[in-house]
Amino acid sequence: MRLGYVIVYVPDVAAAVAFYQRAFGLEPRFIHESGYAEMETGATALAFASEALIAKTLAQFRPNRPADPPAAVEIGLIVEDVAASFAHAVAAGAKPAAAPARKPWGQTVSYVRDLNGVLVEICDKVG
Repeated sequence: MRLGYVIVYVPDVAAAVAFYQRAFGLEPRFIHESGYAEMETGATALAFASEALIAKTLAQFRPNRPADPPAAVEIGLIVEDVAASFAHAVAAGAKPAAAPARKPWGQTVSYVRDLNGVLVEICDKVG
């Protein structure tokens, strides 16, 4: 078994794609007019699907919203320069959640929230 993709359900797929391009430099891998898109992130794709699509399958789900506390999940993006990437994301509209900090295990980690309130970790590689 392998992880193929992570899907974030959003109110507006096109807006999420544009935000992740602008804030994190990710490019679209696949976009479908039904309300689904995948970003180019390596072996495992980060995908966005419209909340309307999941509502057809699940009667109830908790949407991500900027005014609510972040859900207990995050998108982790590994970068070379955490401070610069954090600053770039914030300048592009991400909301700062935790400034870059060196962890006891040697990794530099920071957090922002995206346009929908999803928690995004911007970090360097462990080890």
